[in-house]
Parts: sequence; C-alpha cells; structure tokens
Amino acid sequence: MRGAGKREGTRMPSAFDSLSPALRAVVEELAYAQPTPIQAASLPALLEGRDLIGQSKTGSGKTAAFALPILERMELANRVVQALVLCPTRELSGQVARELRKLGRGHPGLHVLELVGGQPGRPQKEALGRGAHVVVGTPGRLLDHLRRGALDASSIRTAVLDEADRMLDMGFGEEVSRILEALPPSRQTALFSATFPDAIESMSRAYQRDAVRVTIDDPDEARVEIRQWQLAVSADEKLHALCWILERYPHESALIFCNFKATVAELTETLSAAGWSVDRLDGDLDQFQRDQVLARFRNESVRLLVATDVAGRGIDVEGLDLVINYEMPRQPEVYVHRIGRTGRAGRKGVAVSLAMGSRDTRIEAAELVTGQAIESLTREPDEGRDLATMLRSLARKAKMDTIHIAGGRKQRMRPGDILGALTGEAGGLAAEDVGKIEVRDRLTYVAVSKQVSREAVRRLNRGRIKGKSLRATLVRGASI
Repeated sequence: MRGAGKREGTRMPSAFDSLSPALRAVVEELAYAQPTPIQAASLPALLEGRDLIGQSKTGSGKTAAFALPILERMELANRVVQALVLCPTRELSGQVARELRKLGRGHPGLHVLELVGGQPGRPQKEALGRGAHVVVGTPGRLLDHLRRGALDASSIRTAVLDEADRMLDMGFGEEVSRILEALPPSRQTALFSATFPDAIESMSRAYQRDAVRVTIDDPDEARVEIRQWQLAVSADEKLHALCWILERYPHESALIFCNFKATVAELTETLSAAGWSVDRLDGDLDQFQRDQVLARFRNESVRLLVATDVAGRGIDVEGLDLVINYEMPRQPEVYVHRIGRTGRAGRKGVAVSLAMGSRDTRIEAAELVTGQAIESLTREPDEGRDLATMLRSLARKAKMDTIHIAGGRKQRMRPGDILGALTGEAGGLAAEDVGKIEVRDRLTYVAVSKQVSREAVRRLNRGRIKGKSLRATLVRGASI
C-alpha cells in the first residue's frame, strides 16, 4: 500500500478519502500514501455495501481492501459478531487478524477473534460467549462452532472469503457453502482470489447478489485465451518434436493426447524411463485407477499426462498450461474439446498439434470448425542434441506426492480434519507442505510436498484422524 509521496502543492483524490476520520488517521499513521490498485478498485463498492469479487495476485494489498470497509461499518457499542472472514489456513487467519487489529487501532474496544483448528475448542467457545466484533477463521472450525451454537451468525453483515481459490482447491467447498447458507441472506459477501476458476464463478452465482467484478491484471502478463500452433513433422521425428515443444513452452502441467491406447502406453513408458514425471489415462485402466491418476494430475503430483479421448473426457484441471496433440483426432469437434482444457480462468493457454507433413487435412478441418488459423511453428535443427540427450535434459520430477487415506465423507472426514492431522502437533507439517485435498465418499486424496511425503504417511499411520485410525499410503502412478 505504500506509494509515491504527495505531489508538491496538490493532493490527488484517493479511495481512502471516503473513510472516516479515525480510519484515515490510522492510514496516514501507517504511511499508506496511496491505495494499491485492488484497494482503489474495491473500496468504493465495498463501502457502499455491494457484493464483490476481487481478483489479484498475492501480496497486492487485498487484506486492507476488505478490512477497511469492515471497520468502517463496525458498531463498536454492539459486541456481537458483525463480520466473518474465512481463510484456507491458520497462518493466513493469523495474518488477517493482525492486519484487522492494526488497522482498527483507532477503534476503542474492537475485538477480533481467531477460530482455527489445531487449538482447543473450549477456550474459543468461551471467547465467543464473551463477545467479538469480527471473527477470522478456517472453514472446519468455523462450521463446528456454528453447528454447536457457539457462533451466533444472526448479526453478521459482512462475509469475506480470502484466497477463495486456494480454499476450494484444498477441498473446503462443502464447508464454505454450509457456512454461507447459515448466514443472514441480507449480508454483504466478498470473494478475494488470485485466480478465477469455474468453481469461484459458481459460488458467486449461488451466494452473491449483483456482485461487482474487480480484476487487477499483472501488467507483465498478457491475458489471452488459447494460442494454437502446428508443427509439421514426419512419423519418425514425432518424439523429438514433442521434446522440443515441451522445452519451448515452459509448463507446470501438460496434457498430451493420442488416438490409441498402444501409443499412450509406449509414449508414457519412454518418458517415464527417462525420468520424467508422467502418467497415463486410457481405456485399460479401471475407474479406481483413473480416479487416482486424475487426482495426482490435479494436485501436481504428476506433471505430464498422456491420454486417449475415451479416458480423457472426465479431465478437468484448473490452470493447465499446455495441451499437445501428439496425434490429431479424426473428428474436428474432438480437437475443440481437447484444446478447451487449457486457457481457463483468464490464463494463457497454449495448444500445439503435430501435423503430418506440410499439409494435414485434419489441421485444415480443425481450422474450419474453430474459425481460426492454426499458426505454424518453425523448428531449427538441434545441433548435437540427439533424442536421448533431450529426454535426459528435460526430465523433471513433480513437487508433490499424493497420499491415499482410507476414509472419506462416510466416515465424516472433512478437509479440515486432514489438514489438522498433517499440520498439528502429531503431523508436524507446515501448511505450505499441504496442497489440494479431495474428500470422496470413502477415501481421501491429499497432495503433500515430496520432501516430507513419506514422513507424513508414517505419522498418519501412527496417529489418528478424528479419533480414528485410518490407513494412509502413497499413490503410485498407473505407469509404474
């Protein structure tokens, strides 16, 4: 929030001008010269009581963007919960609570209460009984206090979901929905997110009214949808061309489509043998194996997925960087389906197709159905780099492993329970070591940093989750 100093002799209008004298004094005391872009765009709407979706990257000053309007509307004489802030982790909850207290230093008697897992529930219940103006917490613990009647939601006028995409990515969607449904319908609801996946849009439709959309673009990143390319190759140089594409377009995850199971198996085996993080999805896998493969791909435990169209119809991965048509489909409509897996949520998407020769009729058919030209790539001869050298040089492991836990919704497991078991005293992991959590009916998949995954499995098997002993194992790829 710190900006350039004031212009000599003049003062530029600021979004802070609409704040009360007490809040303006604190803002000046903290040397917040000018609001950040997300604050300047969000403050007017939130101060008017409008619902809002704010999209900006981490570190953009969004906490103050919602904290200042909360404080502006606070009735200090009425010590009941008037604002609720949901955060995905205990660490973020602590940061938000500290920022609220700092900005609220000019509000005598302001009480901000944290309700997070990993701490005894009884003291939190007693603190709620004494009264609080703002509650900040994680979904699982907040829902527990709502269910037990300790948290009275009837006076809540503002609800904020901070890092909403991360919250949903960690599997807290069901808890968040139940919390929002328990709040007064007339409340103001604000969602702040670094990305805007389909799940955020669905939540906005369900729980917001005429929400103002604020998007702060990173000026260094062009917001385009899908850039389509073709690369002409002969049959015997396809694998070399694939390596070249993967090197040319940096990616965290890539989806490679083939037409036949045999091609999928052969390509996956070749890449895996060279040390690549790769798995396959085809008709030879049963449903349980397919679910495991997709869970690993979604939670970044595998970087490359080689798939056929039959098995690939259920693939839904947010933030997919790259789609490669190793073999062009026979039907142009299938091409549209394939490339639509990338370029979502306003992110840059790239689709590259290997064309057979200088004129490929399947490429031409795809251009007709999309109404767009597929631009040609030119590949220079790779001096001194044979296929084996390229395979070795491009091999990269995934950052995460996937743990399978033999318990799910039927055992009343929730993402917060899993997160608490992993990051609590028994688990000992940092919140940053835990990724996406998917709770199914009778099992759970959780992504954990590769450096600590084996120790996490050992501790889960030695301890308990919600008082239950549940078997935990590392998920191995279908290609292994």
